[in-house]
Amino acid sequence: MVSRKFLFVSFDGLIGDLAWQVLKEGNEVKYYIQSELEKDVADGFVPKISDWRAEIDWAEIIVFDDVLGQGTLAKELRDKGKKVIGGTPYTDMLEDDRSFGQDELKKYGISIITHQDFSSFDEGIEYVRKNPGKYVIKPSGEAQNMKGLLFIGEEDDGRDVIQVLDDYKNALSNKIPNFQLQKRIAGVEVAIGAFFNGIEFIYPINVNFEHKKLFPGNLGPSTGEMGTAMFWSGPNRIFNQTLKKLEGKLSEEGYTGYIDINCMVNGKGIYPLEFTSRFGYPTIMIQHEGMLTPMGEFLYEIASGNNPKLKTKKGFQIGVRVVVPPFPYHDPESFRVKSKDSIIFFKKNGISQHGVHIEDVKMINGEWLVTGTAGVVLVVCGCGQTMKQAQSQAYSRIKNILIPHMYYRTDIGDRWFEDSDKLHNWGYLREV
Repeated sequence: MVSRKFLFVSFDGLIGDLAWQVLKEGNEVKYYIQSELEKDVADGFVPKISDWRAEIDWAEIIVFDDVLGQGTLAKELRDKGKKVIGGTPYTDMLEDDRSFGQDELKKYGISIITHQDFSSFDEGIEYVRKNPGKYVIKPSGEAQNMKGLLFIGEEDDGRDVIQVLDDYKNALSNKIPNFQLQKRIAGVEVAIGAFFNGIEFIYPINVNFEHKKLFPGNLGPSTGEMGTAMFWSGPNRIFNQTLKKLEGKLSEEGYTGYIDINCMVNGKGIYPLEFTSRFGYPTIMIQHEGMLTPMGEFLYEIASGNNPKLKTKKGFQIGVRVVVPPFPYHDPESFRVKSKDSIIFFKKNGISQHGVHIEDVKMINGEWLVTGTAGVVLVVCGCGQTMKQAQSQAYSRIKNILIPHMYYRTDIGDRWFEDSDKLHNWGYLREV
């Protein structure tokens, strides 16, 4: 394999593991993190730089990790002839502006769930009173990154949603200037994603099932993610009725990278919820475990507009997020006292690190330490011909890891055993 020069650019230190994997494949890597609070994430794993723009000419390929303006940067460099993995202003808006994303889905003939957008909590409360039912409260803009603010209503008359909206009005009106009320749909939540090379989708696609609640049994507060189960597939009905319809627009944009759409499906139809127009975390780490094609080679090829053969493992992959206090809450003092600089201890060195991917971790003198600010430490993965085999491998690997105060969900992948029956019965997973 030819060694390439990769420049990874991050606002918040999300892409360190991917940079590390590409480095281990024999490529040259330089990694930039903008946030001062996250600067030491991935120290000791990959070479770090303080000025990414000074390395543009050095880099053969530039990889951006998230949205919030990076699409503009990626497009500027792509327009100058650089090979780039990243979005555009349009694809940033698909994710950051929920209303825009839903309008685009509707524009391309994709069914959407009834929703209303608000900039006033009082107006939202009045709407629910006049239209009682189960709703999901979804903050818009930057507030949507605070996953604990998303609320899923349970009461048929909407009184729990009204109570939460009133609480938000009193305590968080400055943090949530805009929000969306989305009608709650019963069914199976499933995400469909694929890599895009600026012209067309690369197959196979990825089918994945996120586990967002903090505790087993889908209990507790919502988090960004506690784990994901997935498998690779040829294009299926869900993909063809959602992402595939946007292929022409993504080609027009020159989008390169991974894009994912989370959906609620039932016997009546497919209802997209939201876009992730970038790498997902921990999705990309789990996908790496299921890829036989080297990640660096693959990223270089799609950034070049080529259609490489993506070789993947058969069966299933799962990833379990291992976290420490105060996750999912932001409390700098608690993090400093309980978790900052805690040692990540492996009972068996070497082999026990297989399938282990880093998030907020640094390495000093060969020791792995917790760093950053969020308490998100590792993603531990497993693969298998069956979901149970993938689960067994992942959880056996976690048993070899010791971190003070660590916690994780013990049921990642369990959803599959019921959800798969429904999805097969409705005909959504058939390759077409």
